[in-house]
Amino acid sequence: MRMMGNQTAMTRRAVLGGLAGLSVLALLPGRALAAISAEKAESLIGKVVNDINGIINSGASEATMIKNFEKVFVRYADVDFIALSALGPDGRSASASQKSAFIKAFRGYIARRYGSRFREFQGGSINVVSSKAVKSRFEVLTKTQLKGKSPFDVVFVVSAKNGKFIDMQVEGISIVKSERKEIGAMLDRRKGDLNKLIADLKAG
Repeated sequence: MRMMGNQTAMTRRAVLGGLAGLSVLALLPGRALAAISAEKAESLIGKVVNDINGIINSGASEATMIKNFEKVFVRYADVDFIALSALGPDGRSASASQKSAFIKAFRGYIARRYGSRFREFQGGSINVVSSKAVKSRFEVLTKTQLKGKSPFDVVFVVSAKNGKFIDMQVEGISIVKSERKEIGAMLDRRKGDLNKLIADLKAG
């Protein structure tokens, strides 16, 4: 999942983006609010950040950190929703088998793309600050503290429907929307060939 200028922006998104992996800020049916509470949403993100803090400061190899990061993503995020949201309109014509293959490839892509940046966060920490219901979802505010840097806000968006997180906002910037642009650009470079994109994402 911004140290200074553009480089800082990429670093902040990178460390946390993979976590979430990404999705749109969907408005879910109002009755879904009964599924979880703000406290449960906050508890979920508390577990997420505890796991991430453990990975960041584990001293493990990069390969191990990426693997562990992928496990956190799968455990706490709505991976299918995030992946298909990142694919966006380009997924409308995709077959069921293509969507399934893309979701699997996207999961590995996210783990590599963001998990490899964890070393930049060693010695830092992520802490839950508060949570609130917003329409039919929950937003959980966290603060990320990097060594020698000013803390910055990251908001996890949790689905009221299934209690998993579906997006992250790093200082107001949606990770899902950022990834949708990136995936769209990748598809454009491959002339819209989704199968080619899937193969390249799997290859790393």
